[in-house]
This record gives sequence, structure tokens and C-alpha cells, in this order.
Amino acid sequence: MNGAPSLRTPSQRIAWTTTIVASTLVFFFLMAPILAIMPLSFSSGSYLTYPLPGLSLRWYEDFIGSPRWMMSLKNSMIIGVAATVLSMVLGTLAALGLAQWKSKFKPLVLAVVLSPVVVPGVITAVGLYFFFAPIGLTGSYLGLILAHTALATPFVVIPVSATLQSFDMNLARAAASLGASPLYAFRRVILPLILPGLASGALFAFATSFDEVIIVLFMAGPEQRTLPREMFSGMRENISPTITAAAVILTTVSVILLATLEGLRRRNERLKGNSA
Repeated sequence: MNGAPSLRTPSQRIAWTTTIVASTLVFFFLMAPILAIMPLSFSSGSYLTYPLPGLSLRWYEDFIGSPRWMMSLKNSMIIGVAATVLSMVLGTLAALGLAQWKSKFKPLVLAVVLSPVVVPGVITAVGLYFFFAPIGLTGSYLGLILAHTALATPFVVIPVSATLQSFDMNLARAAASLGASPLYAFRRVILPLILPGLASGALFAFATSFDEVIIVLFMAGPEQRTLPREMFSGMRENISPTITAAAVILTTVSVILLATLEGLRRRNERLKGNSA
């Protein structure tokens, strides 16, 4: 009943109970920092302390009414959306090329493409800084967008490549044999089938760009301060409960992205079930 397996022996019941308890403890351990910060954003006091002296929305009002915080939120949205669009184009092209390429060097090229995922962020940031500085792209929106695109593109390549594993390339060849141009075949044949993977990659790419702070620390100028960068500066220079309001907003954006991703996953499963 209730999703639990049929338990026949005391040892099985003990193992099942232990699994449930351990999973619950791990869940609360992971959620504890988020659950601790949320009530502080509604505190009426001027310090990050428990118990709360009262409830208030003053820190959300301070966040919304502050030109500095609003500029950082706007920068995060601009850079995140632009980097997501570019990473969708580059990641899709890379995944399509790798899916059709038969070479012994393919694993090496794939490792290079996915390297921003495994290379420590500070190393990537230093490398991008020394690469962009001589050509004048540091302290500019274009430089940050390109840097975030390099960081986010692997998160598009991975789900699109996974989707292409079950894609029959003969469909594209059949479209070409019927007179379709490569662009038309991609738009009408390939894109609808890889769209769930592309949408998932876009969500991961946006989340990666929106939450990124290390590259911004190295490359952003005063006009390109993003929301995570502003929060980092606030924690270092002047701890204000407004930071907790910003943290809750970031968490809300992440939850919305995860919920959207789960919706896309379920939709993809329904489509596969219908086609089967």
C-alpha cells in the first residue's frame, strides 16, 4: 500500500524503516540552510538573530526600493537570458555534431566541451580573465555573457546529447531526400524531437548563469554587478537582512526552474508512452 514494498520478515521491515529515517535525515540536512534563512527575511529586527523580534516585509521593501539591488537583479537577468540563448545555439550544434561524428578523437573532444563542468570555477575564471583582458572584454556585458556562455554550454550539450541517443538520424536523411534544406529539416524534424532535452538544458544553463559569482568577481565592472555578486559584497562589507530577502528570491527562482524541469520531464515521459 502507500508505495512500501511487501514486507515479510522483521529484517526487511527494519531495513525499510532505516532507509526511510536515513533519507528523511539527509533531506532535512540539505534543506536546513534554506529553512534557516527564510524566516530571517521576514524579521522586523536589524540583525540576523533568533528568536525573531517580530514579522515584517521591510527587507523585501528595501530590496525592491534599492537602485543597487534592482540593478544587480536586472544585470543577472540580462546576462542569464543572453548566455542561455547563446549556450542553446552552441550546445545544440555541438551535440548534433558529436552525435554524427565517428572518430577515435570524439571522447577527447567531448571531454574538452564538458571541461567547464569539472574544472574548478576559480581556474576557469582566471583563465577567462587573462584571455579576455588583452582584447578589452573585462568589465563589459559582452565579456560576462561570453564567459557565462562558456560555463553554461556543457549543461545544454549533456541533455541534448542524451536525447539524441534515441533519435534516428535516418529521419533527417529522409527529409533531405525529399528536398528539405538542412535548416528546414532541423526545424521540422530534429528540433521537435530534441525539444525536451533542449528545454532542460536551457533551464540548467540559466540557473548556472544566474547563480554564478566567481567569474563575476574577476571580470565584472561596477556596472555589471550581478545579484550573487552584490550578496557576496554585502556579506563581506555590511551584513544586512536585505541579503536574506535576496537569498529567498534566488531560492524561489531555483524552485521555479526545478518545478519547470520536472514538468518537462513528465511531459517527455507521457509523449514516450503515447508513442510506444
